[in-house]
Amino acid sequence: MIRHRYRRIIFFSARTLIGFIYWDLFLPWMGLRGWSRRTRVVRIRRSAVAFRKLAVQMGGVLIKVGQFLSTRVDVLPKEFTDELKGLQDEVPAERFADIRKIAELEYGCRLEEKFEYFNPQPLAAASLGQVHQARIRQDGAQNTVAQNGCNVTDVVVKIQRPNIQQIIDTDLAALRTVGEWLRRYPPIRRRADVPALIAEFAGILAEEVDYLAEGRNAELFAENFRGNPGIRVPCVIWSHTTKRALTLENVLAIKITDYEAISNSGISRAKVASRLLDTYMKQIFEDGFFHADPHPGNLFVYLPPPGANPKQNEQEPNWQLTFVDFGMVGHIPTNTRDGMREMLIGVGTQDAARVVKSYQMLGLLLPNADLQLLEKAEARVFERFWGKNMMELSQVSPEEVRQFTGEFRELLYNMPFQIPQDFIFLARTVGILSGMCTGLDPKFNVWEHIAPYATKLIAEEAWTNRDAWFAELVTVLKTLAGLPASGCISTMARDASAPLGRHRCLASRARLASAISTETARWTWW
Repeated sequence: MIRHRYRRIIFFSARTLIGFIYWDLFLPWMGLRGWSRRTRVVRIRRSAVAFRKLAVQMGGVLIKVGQFLSTRVDVLPKEFTDELKGLQDEVPAERFADIRKIAELEYGCRLEEKFEYFNPQPLAAASLGQVHQARIRQDGAQNTVAQNGCNVTDVVVKIQRPNIQQIIDTDLAALRTVGEWLRRYPPIRRRADVPALIAEFAGILAEEVDYLAEGRNAELFAENFRGNPGIRVPCVIWSHTTKRALTLENVLAIKITDYEAISNSGISRAKVASRLLDTYMKQIFEDGFFHADPHPGNLFVYLPPPGANPKQNEQEPNWQLTFVDFGMVGHIPTNTRDGMREMLIGVGTQDAARVVKSYQMLGLLLPNADLQLLEKAEARVFERFWGKNMMELSQVSPEEVRQFTGEFRELLYNMPFQIPQDFIFLARTVGILSGMCTGLDPKFNVWEHIAPYATKLIAEEAWTNRDAWFAELVTVLKTLAGLPASGCISTMARDASAPLGRHRCLASRARLASAISTETARWTWW
């Protein structure tokens, strides 16, 4: 453990928590709630800025912690999470001499024996490692590269920072201590299992510093999009990859946030946004495996050179959306995927009850959630906002927002939502994705993508459940066949004064009619 680093993190955390206790708990208890409330936004933003500066100075896990906390909108104030949303790996690069030592230790030889060229200036520096451009030697090594179906020599090499495992262990130890402090605060304990969140975070970090695992993730992602010419994934050069050194095909192109370069290449930014969202819908709802770090440094738009693709037309180049960096990926369990599909169908068909049901399936609701009020709120959201594009949503009048918040003040005050720990990186990914699509196309309309995809899922659901529905229909028909045609009439004729008999008869007929109507609707839709 690096003790001075541990103490600095603990001191910063303790100072922040003491400030929170004084301003947000003690002063209101003393009757000074108004003073506390007036200064709250400024104080929270100041704390977030201080954390961001600390993270950039120290690097390591704190950068990841900032990105992680920026998604915990159910636990932390909005002012805090907003300040951390843009936190990227802003740490300075390591000395090349130190990076060379690690690389040569991993390869068991000098860099010159593996690479014809290795740029000492990093292409990018991140919190856990940094990337260098290189060219593989062709005397023998090229044959190994070609075996992977990737006959390339221009590559990028990601090398871990020195002592990164010791830094990770120190930072996680400090986080566990702080997590124990937070767990003692009832509002946080009620909404989040802090030790479980830290355990999940530690697991993600363990995968992220295992470059062999990252290489396998890249190959799985490529396999999932095999046959899709619009998606590009770098080949893994296994002959030059170890646990701490990862070599990939160099696929760097136009950065996805370089809007001017994209437009100047004749590529529609709106189509880039559409392909990006559609790609993630496939990852989340079909594959159950998604790229969980879609920040601008990991996404590019690649334009093949003239003549490289015979299908290229004059109206728009045949470009490719390129993904890199598969250290942070998400796996969606089957039950979670079922809940996500239920949510998408509910949103796509504007079915508020189905959306609330999906919240329950995903474990997003606290035990005391008012389901009826929540369903009413969802229905009102569809009524007011469904179909509007991002620009229209951003221009919703303050008066309309006040009306909505006034109508559902009780729901907003109680905030019955929680985010399960296995849902955290998906929520983070969706949030980043939303911002990127809006940046590419301010008029981006997410509803235009959700509705047809929801229809596709409904069709798949109908086909998958056809046997169960058919069995239910057979049961209804058997019931209908066994019911005497004049049973009810005969009963009422024998005793017109028997209200109980009439009630049972009418109830049976109502249940039968309802069952037939339900099955007919299902089969008609299918």
